[in-house]
Amino acid sequence: MMHTLIRLLIVEFLTVSCIACAADLTSDPRSMHTAIRQHRELSTDKTNADFGLRQAELCQTGIFRKHGSTFVALTKASRGFDYTFSDGIVGNTLDANSLVVCGDAAVMVRNKETWAKAGIVETDTRFESNGIWLAGRLIEPSKADKYTPLVVYAHGSEDGAWIDYGRDPYQMVGRGVSVFVYDKRGTGLSQGKYTQNFPILANDLVAAAYEAKRLAAARYGRFGLIGLSQGGWIAPLAAARAKADFLGIGYGLAVDIAEEDAAQVTKELEERGYGADVFDKARMVTDITARIVKSTYKDGLDDLDSIKKSFENEPWFSIIKGAYTGVLLSIPVSVLRSDGVPHLDKFDVDWSQDPMRVLRAVDVPQLWAFANEDRQAPIALTVERLQKLRGEGKNNLMYIFPNTEHGMWRYEQAPDFSRTHTSVTPGFYDLMADWAKGRLRKNYGQSYRR
Repeated sequence: MMHTLIRLLIVEFLTVSCIACAADLTSDPRSMHTAIRQHRELSTDKTNADFGLRQAELCQTGIFRKHGSTFVALTKASRGFDYTFSDGIVGNTLDANSLVVCGDAAVMVRNKETWAKAGIVETDTRFESNGIWLAGRLIEPSKADKYTPLVVYAHGSEDGAWIDYGRDPYQMVGRGVSVFVYDKRGTGLSQGKYTQNFPILANDLVAAAYEAKRLAAARYGRFGLIGLSQGGWIAPLAAARAKADFLGIGYGLAVDIAEEDAAQVTKELEERGYGADVFDKARMVTDITARIVKSTYKDGLDDLDSIKKSFENEPWFSIIKGAYTGVLLSIPVSVLRSDGVPHLDKFDVDWSQDPMRVLRAVDVPQLWAFANEDRQAPIALTVERLQKLRGEGKNNLMYIFPNTEHGMWRYEQAPDFSRTHTSVTPGFYDLMADWAKGRLRKNYGQSYRR
């Protein structure tokens, strides 16, 4: 509000000043043009600020439907509201070229169509897990009944709120699936300390599952857990205790964190044209860093010091990032020995988790959706292991989406290998919703089944 007031005062001052000094401006056309341009820029700033304020007042989290299966979902963002169309097109209401303008219980789409807000039922709650209170929300289609599937989301490692902010829940509700979403401990409206300890997060997911079923009593049929990214490790841990009928995993892994780190490093080097000889050297590095993190800095530090001296002048060495190896390489061994990595250690990671052991104990059907160009969670070893589990009698299906990045994002890649997300890959949300309903179609976007 203060910025808007200042802009208004400046505009008024310039207007009065220009009138008062008209004779001087006429004698110097360049000064007149400069003043007019400044006046217009300030007026534009005021208009944009006023528009942003109006949008903030009018925009609402929810689903706005054109007809049938075509809709757009609005969710809160750090600025304005994010929108996600049912076909995966995304944007923000404050973007200069926004496709969505908020109105009274409706949105204007592409400046030509009015889509009304769809009727959904949202029930906010708080539930207890291991002595702390977590905030949750049940989101249901308006006509939810005993045949409507119900899912609970275990989202990724992000430390932000999901209530009002998560895209995926509203995409599922728009497709006829009831969703329970909650803010992880230490995020959003929930109590506790943020953690990446999988057993603790699995306990929270089990508590969320019971709360979801309590709130949706007599208004749901099939019940399942959906794990995204890191949630792909959490959901299988919780499946039996949550009494899930099925699991849906989006861009998750059947490898542990150390294996994920090694795969990330290999993919980083592969994208830059390196081959097997460098991969072998890099694997020597990641084997050492895995020993370090798993032993909480008790094993491997001397070897790290030695290997850094051997490879630090080779061009590939500075490329390494991974999940944590790049961080360890950037810190002097003496500091690692005395202090560790405080900003990583505070997450209380349980390095003993064995995803294959966990998955062998899961008896319900599983759907795994992968992004083929996933840098954060490279898929090759996970696909191989799931196929092995299938051979052991486990019921899992895999769909792989080409030209897709972690988070199921389509992207554009720059010459420096950086990527800009453009849209959610078509077919992903349809696949997850149909899996929850217990019936799959033949095609989902450009994905192929393994």
